[in-house]
Amino acid sequence: MTQHTSHTVLASTDSSAFASVRETGTTREERYALGRSLREKVPISALGVWNATQARPDPIELINESHQGRVDELVPIRVGRMISSPYGFYRGTAVVMAADVAMLPITGIMPVICGDSHLGNFGFYRSPEGEQVIDLNDFDEAHPGAWEWDLRRLAAAVWVAGRENGYGEDDIAEAVHACVIAYRDEVDLLASMPLLARSYNRLDIERLHETATEKELRDEIKRAGKTARKRTSDRALPKFTDSTDEGERRIVEDPPLIRSVTGEEYELLAEGLDAYLDTLAPHWRRVVAGYHLVDIAHKVVGVGSVGLRAYVALLEGSSPDDVLFLQLKQARRSVLARYVHGDSAWHAHQGQRVVEYQQALQTVSDPLLGWTEVDGRQYYVRQFRNMKGTVPLDGLTATALTDYAGIVGHLLAKGHARTSGASMIAGYLGKGEKAARAFSRFARLYADQTEADHAALVKAAQTGRVPVADGALASMGSAFRPGG
Repeated sequence: MTQHTSHTVLASTDSSAFASVRETGTTREERYALGRSLREKVPISALGVWNATQARPDPIELINESHQGRVDELVPIRVGRMISSPYGFYRGTAVVMAADVAMLPITGIMPVICGDSHLGNFGFYRSPEGEQVIDLNDFDEAHPGAWEWDLRRLAAAVWVAGRENGYGEDDIAEAVHACVIAYRDEVDLLASMPLLARSYNRLDIERLHETATEKELRDEIKRAGKTARKRTSDRALPKFTDSTDEGERRIVEDPPLIRSVTGEEYELLAEGLDAYLDTLAPHWRRVVAGYHLVDIAHKVVGVGSVGLRAYVALLEGSSPDDVLFLQLKQARRSVLARYVHGDSAWHAHQGQRVVEYQQALQTVSDPLLGWTEVDGRQYYVRQFRNMKGTVPLDGLTATALTDYAGIVGHLLAKGHARTSGASMIAGYLGKGEKAARAFSRFARLYADQTEADHAALVKAAQTGRVPVADGALASMGSAFRPGG
């Protein structure tokens, strides 16, 4: 596979770059000029190119490769969710798009990126102060990488989702255009701000109401936010648990999606949770240590994560109604890593990678984020119920999608600008609309590719090349499930 990696990496977040406060860095004007000069090596129009060459890896093979190491009985469920629609396929195939974009020209500006910036991976959650905010909210694939990779994935997601909702191509193009323009304007604005002020920039739900100009979107935000505010540990208690005859609370089973954990597996996970405490800040370590473990269950989540080990732990405080649900999610090497580091491993602990890059990309993060290792597998840990929610895409009109695309473009730029390279990205993009036109062209072409790849996966499921859950082929169509 040919990779366009000849461009010098101009900015990255390798910690060695910040080893001393005594070193003098380049000015914003110098970095802006450097970014602008990159157009000579990588014209903005080059960002609109997509053509599946013979060197392109077989997407079905990449999907099968990504299934290695997953729980065998859950792989058919994952495939069933991916064949539900092109957008369902898109959500589950960050591994495919990573291989595709790695073959395309890049500027060499390398902040920390999400790695899977589709529309479903933006949403609401609770800040440490108890406020409801919206931001990127999935970081399994987060890694230093080309900023273009994230913006390409987001732009194509808008196009695939727009088609899913039956919108015309002109309406979808307008939505992608809004997304890229918002990214351009936000990264330019943040690049002009002091680094510390840039790090405080965030979007809470009240500001989101003001930012959304379309009434349909404001209404959806209000509904989604209200629903998300109810997603807390205490409200989850009656839904996910029951009491035994001895009066002990247990997580309710729903095989194969929710399965009780017992015996040695339970003890190993309990030990892992004890080790997780050491990764928390002192105050939050004391808070969580005030709870005791009651039960653990394996719980299937999302699309991309299906088949990886994911657990929900129920902890109880000083009274039966004082509860905390924690989620342990298996962390593997980012799908981007091979295209940045080859076969070498930069991160010793993938759970720690997810946590640290989540904290880098989000303005505020779950204070209970941490990591651990269980039976040789690496995990990150977070609150399971933390006012999390997403804006339902199937409830948006074409004009509301355009409005929302601008919001997520803004959020993506905010994340990138918090890490590295904002001035250079701003200099490269400039003030015009060439980038919006280029990314729109790419998004349309890659939406075509996604539909073709989805059809190939459906065929592979029909012929037995990939395993699929019973009944999934007959019930294709539910693409817009929340989560990542």
